[in-house]
Amino acid sequence: MGCFGFLKAMMVVFNGIIFLAGAAILGVGIWVKVDSGSILSFLGQIEDAPAELSQLLNVGYLLIAIGALLLVIGFLGCCGAVKESKCMLLLFFVIVLVVFIAEVAGAVVILVFRPLADELFTKFGEAAVKNIRKDYGKDSDVTGLWNSTMNTLQCCGFYNSSDFVNSPYYDQYGQLFPPQCCPGFVGPCNQTVADSDTTITGCFPKIKQLIDENTSVIVGVALGIAALEICAMAVAMILYCRIKSRGD
Repeated sequence: MGCFGFLKAMMVVFNGIIFLAGAAILGVGIWVKVDSGSILSFLGQIEDAPAELSQLLNVGYLLIAIGALLLVIGFLGCCGAVKESKCMLLLFFVIVLVVFIAEVAGAVVILVFRPLADELFTKFGEAAVKNIRKDYGKDSDVTGLWNSTMNTLQCCGFYNSSDFVNSPYYDQYGQLFPPQCCPGFVGPCNQTVADSDTTITGCFPKIKQLIDENTSVIVGVALGIAALEICAMAVAMILYCRIKSRGD
């Protein structure tokens, strides 16, 4: 009975965390859909962007779906353990198993279609540079979103400062670059200053660098989640069998 009670407590705690995480993700998904000033709106304003990229605009719905699924999983796990409901525990096991299989399939798809993703990012980069040279300094929405992105990531342009050449901003300020490309400057600077500090890179290389530097962390988290899912399924099935045997 001591072991049985411990497993019940672990199921309640574990699924309580899942429930709270689901609520948080659901909230973020709703915020993404409501907030028109998010980066997703910026992606949608870029002309000639790859058609496949439009699917990113549905990320809010994806987050809402994931959050709702986690809420259901957490609810089933907690209630199934507390009420000792075989039906809830079995349903919990099936849902987690389906999610686990979907994650494995998703990982395989990512590995197989990685070259396609690289091609997609190349097309998006070309569209982003074209967007800068057409609207940066002229369209207040595009300018503000690029400024916000560059200030947050401490980067300059999509690839580098040359993305701003021949842009409305570049022409308006006499062939000068935005302050984000000018370390130590509060105003626009010339090409020499923009090229003098190699620590300021483009936003795409910056994001790629962050991902590369944290690859081990990402893989570790993914493996940890997979291990937790396997443990959750094992505990749910143990409780299910114990409850069934006690009922008999």
